[in-house]
Amino acid sequence: MNLDIREILKLLPHRYPFLLVDRVLSVDAEAGHLVALKNVTYNENFFPGHFPGLPTMPGVLQLEAMAQACGLLAVMRSGLRCDSGYILYFAGIDNCRFKRPVVPGDQLHFHIKLDKHKRDLWKFIAQAKVGDDLACEAEMICVLKNAGRDTGSD
Repeated sequence: MNLDIREILKLLPHRYPFLLVDRVLSVDAEAGHLVALKNVTYNENFFPGHFPGLPTMPGVLQLEAMAQACGLLAVMRSGLRCDSGYILYFAGIDNCRFKRPVVPGDQLHFHIKLDKHKRDLWKFIAQAKVGDDLACEAEMICVLKNAGRDTGSD
């Protein structure tokens, strides 16, 4: 299964400038695998400031993009949609490593594997690759929350 940006917009609540997944290249929701793509271009709004003269995609945005790919897999596996009132929040990162800089012209391929799912908690093994080179890897934990419920925090 291949999803373009129109289908992704139906599944994720993220919008410009924070939607960081351009396409889903393959997904097997039952087996818990997804491969997604982000085209990294110089037109990204973060490049003028990170770093001037040496444009580099911030690591936190690589992690956010991987989290969005994880969210796509969770949504496709559960059938939940972005208009349901529930959001899959990023809850934790373990064993995160950055292996190479990501620069304009790179294509990031996100390889996502569902590791565990119990009730509202989801754990994924995520990798971001440029070609065969590993750019970033992490274990990502997400939690499903009712977006309309008051969390008690300010």
